[in-house]
Amino acid sequence: MQSQIHLPYVASVLLCILHVGHCRDLRNVTEPKTPESCIRLTATTEDETKTIQKALDSCGNSKAVELLSGTFYSGPLTIPSGVSLSVGSGATLKAFPDPALYDTGAHTCGTQDTYGVGCKAFITIHGASGSGIYGKGIIDGQGGETMTGRNVSWWKMPVNSINKGNARNAPRLIQINDSVDITLYQITLKNSPMYHIATSKTNGFTVWGITINTPSSAPNTDGVDPMGSQNVTIIHCNISTGDDNVAIKAITAPSRHISVLNNHFGSGHGMSIGSEITYGGSDITVSGLTLHGTTNGLRIKSNTFRGGLVTGVSYTNICISNVVNPIVLDMRYGRNVVGNLTPEFRDITFTNVNVLTDGTFTFDGLSDSKPIEAKMNDVHIKKGSKWISEYAKISGTWADDATGTACGYAGNE
Repeated sequence: MQSQIHLPYVASVLLCILHVGHCRDLRNVTEPKTPESCIRLTATTEDETKTIQKALDSCGNSKAVELLSGTFYSGPLTIPSGVSLSVGSGATLKAFPDPALYDTGAHTCGTQDTYGVGCKAFITIHGASGSGIYGKGIIDGQGGETMTGRNVSWWKMPVNSINKGNARNAPRLIQINDSVDITLYQITLKNSPMYHIATSKTNGFTVWGITINTPSSAPNTDGVDPMGSQNVTIIHCNISTGDDNVAIKAITAPSRHISVLNNHFGSGHGMSIGSEITYGGSDITVSGLTLHGTTNGLRIKSNTFRGGLVTGVSYTNICISNVVNPIVLDMRYGRNVVGNLTPEFRDITFTNVNVLTDGTFTFDGLSDSKPIEAKMNDVHIKKGSKWISEYAKISGTWADDATGTACGYAGNE
């Protein structure tokens, strides 16, 4: 029998829910309830885009369009304000792999260039309040399928022969912009051509009990990316993907008051903040997290091209195993990417962190005047691990005395 580290996940989550001030999301977040259905659809063998969109547009406030059973094939969809999409346990919603359907007008979707912004998302929520996606079914972005009219998949597209950039123009699976109180509950997401879930300037975002299951080789397939958003809770999720499992960014606005609670991460690049952190990230709690097989564990990354202030970040009750880089705080991420924006990492705390396998711990500050400032309390790492520290002020206690061979499980069970 394997010895295990059993973390007090349930207790920590209840503490956060009951004492909201202790958590970083300022809302009183409780388990969502699936809205009542306004219409129920059954799959046919036809293109379902118009049918689903018409149902969404005609659905009443606080109700959901329910996909009952079968495989639904669709192009891009927009979920209106106050309306939700519910994908039942017997249903799969698949995105057509046709670049023309997602093109934003420049005919670049499905190619590579300098910017990679030539595609609209498969599902868009914009300027909405109280919308969401629910259900125990599956949304499949078909990122590994051959694109219509091409001989490669979204994940394998070649560089555009005219513009030698390397940014892929591929659709995100779910994009949420300028919205309030948006919920994702129980849904399984897989095979996004690019990011699975991304928000921008959204206040109030709950991701509860979802599963993301995409191959580790799929490029740029981040799991959940709150960008320039606040009052966010990501809880009871199981995320395995090809890039950051969660990445908190601040490209166009600050990201703050964010709680990442009781989750399990499999393959992926770990629990990340950055690298785009220009407007700052603050008041972020990560608690009750297990990471097994990610390339990175707890990571904050930025540089002088994308830098800003990251502060008020706490990691509590974390268990890490089979991770190459268990903790990485890097102010010079991408050594050749430079600019005039100064990254600052301070008030970063690690409490009750257990790393059960050896790895490399990196604390790479910017300079003597701009060091990383972090504190450790009750941190246990595996003997034989490598420790790299430059321009860093690390206080507190840690020891190379970690025991046990497996983490107690957290996430969507």
